[in-house]
Amino acid sequence: MKLIIQRVNEASVSVENQCIGAIKKGYLILLGVGRDDTKETVDFYVQKMLKLRIFADENGKTNLSLMDVGGELLVVSQFTLYADCKKGNRPNFLNAGAPDQAKELYEYFVSECRKQVAKVETGEFGADMQVRLENDGPFTIILDESIAP
Repeated sequence: MKLIIQRVNEASVSVENQCIGAIKKGYLILLGVGRDDTKETVDFYVQKMLKLRIFADENGKTNLSLMDVGGELLVVSQFTLYADCKKGNRPNFLNAGAPDQAKELYEYFVSECRKQVAKVETGEFGADMQVRLENDGPFTIILDESIAP
């Protein structure tokens, strides 16, 4: 699993010029599902992401989590995070999860987030989407297999 987490002041996602998800202060998450990922993988990443302390406290130190600040989530599926560009100029996506598996785990990720976060918005799995954001900082974190237990 790979997550690109961007701390945002606001973010939105549109399909065919229709906004289907929008948030204010929180995280825009670009989520890639790998072929070996499971629900246990999702559980680990959801907890890690929710506990990241990347919001400023009253002293300007990054000490507060999304939960501490009442932040919102916008979760967008992005299999291209698994692009392998080692050979040639055309990326391959052999390490990305199969569409059915990836959709199931994406939906599970969202459902687990909704158990703990008041507002969770999403993109549309497999759709051509346009994502807009105002990155706060900018502050961007990558979570991938290198941090998994």
